[in-house]
Amino acid sequence: MITRRGFALGGLALAAVAAPARGETVMTPDGLHSQSWFLDGSLDLNRDLAAATAAGKRFVIVWEQRGCSYCRDLHRVTLADPVIASYVRDHFAVLGLNMHGTRTLTDFDGERLAERRLVRKHGIAFTPSFQFFPEDPAAMAGKPVADAEVHRTVGLLNPQDFLATFRYVHERAYERQSFDTYLVWPETDEG
Repeated sequence: MITRRGFALGGLALAAVAAPARGETVMTPDGLHSQSWFLDGSLDLNRDLAAATAAGKRFVIVWEQRGCSYCRDLHRVTLADPVIASYVRDHFAVLGLNMHGTRTLTDFDGERLAERRLVRKHGIAFTPSFQFFPEDPAAMAGKPVADAEVHRTVGLLNPQDFLATFRYVHERAYERQSFDTYLVWPETDEG
């Protein structure tokens, strides 16, 4: 039975989710951890990629699932670091998707399918997983997603390697070296 007190407390909880503080971890209606600055998304991946590019940001999808302790730590530990959160927010448009979700999206090739089918099509098996895409939407045309991605991470990285991953993509270092090499010998503007 819902009491007036329970209804009022529930309303306060909904207000907190609806208007989170900047950078605060929130819970989505389907039980995923998220950031207040993640994309809402248009549910059309080509449109989201083009919008990110137009805003001067790189488009990235993060796949998560309800109850994933690594996903929780991604938000409560890694993205709670203001340096990491600021870097990702400033340079990337992040779309959070649910590995078991039912929302219908339009994939890069125009196929419409539920998140839980898209995750299989994209070859995602673990959470959290990040897919990084090229800046030019035309680079996606006619290619399987795995061939068009510029980088992918699987699982929770330590905060230092997580930040290095985003720098690796932002600096387009993937065009010159592997991520493993970048971690050991990151390129810098000085040479």
